[in-house]
Amino acid sequence: MSTLLQLEGVSTHYGDFRALYGIDLTLTEGETLAVIGANGAGKSTLLKTIAGLMPATDGAIWYDGEDIAVLPTYRRVEAGIALTPEGRKIFPSLTIEENLLVGAYRKRPGPWDLKRIYETFPLVADRRARYGAHLSGGEQQAAAIARALMSNPRLLLLDEVSLGLAPVVVKEIYAAMPAITAQGTTVLVVEQDLSQALSVADRVQCLLEGRTVLEGRADEFSRDQMAAAYFGLDREAS
Repeated sequence: MSTLLQLEGVSTHYGDFRALYGIDLTLTEGETLAVIGANGAGKSTLLKTIAGLMPATDGAIWYDGEDIAVLPTYRRVEAGIALTPEGRKIFPSLTIEENLLVGAYRKRPGPWDLKRIYETFPLVADRRARYGAHLSGGEQQAAAIARALMSNPRLLLLDEVSLGLAPVVVKEIYAAMPAITAQGTTVLVVEQDLSQALSVADRVQCLLEGRTVLEGRADEFSRDQMAAAYFGLDREAS
């Protein structure tokens, strides 16, 4: 399979604060990569930088062979990059179905439409007429992922899927992942929940204070190795 996304030495700043330090990342088409790390590790900043919501202050972002580091966000959506942001950002005055139709505004050709969404996400189908303001956190998360899929992305960026949700709801949302990747969608998922991330990931990359401290196939590392990288225990020991 060909490389769909490649970051080379990407750094990102919030004003004078440097959030990412020379990040390298490679994502092959059809692959699922889990980016893990504690709160403040730079995971959400990484996704925002890829999606174009924050500018990279250094480095290159290659997508399907094109450097998109200066491409505006809407052009990245047209190229097939969709982000489910932390906090979900569901429109409260719209129903779930209306939120989904917003996601299809710059729709690319592909398999995802309302029928496929409702088959994949029963939770969304059951509540399609409910307004965003009346949704639980889990309902909002499922709707946000479904809305992103309505654009028929080649690359789906999922930010903190399980944050603040009950385990039973998280399990239901993650159960939809095989159906998403079966359609050829490449997935980059950011998670604090190590178990959930590893349940769907082909490869894993761990960030600590804006730097990559571990990366490789998910089955290459023990839980102890991942936990040490996650919490920076190796760094403390040295």
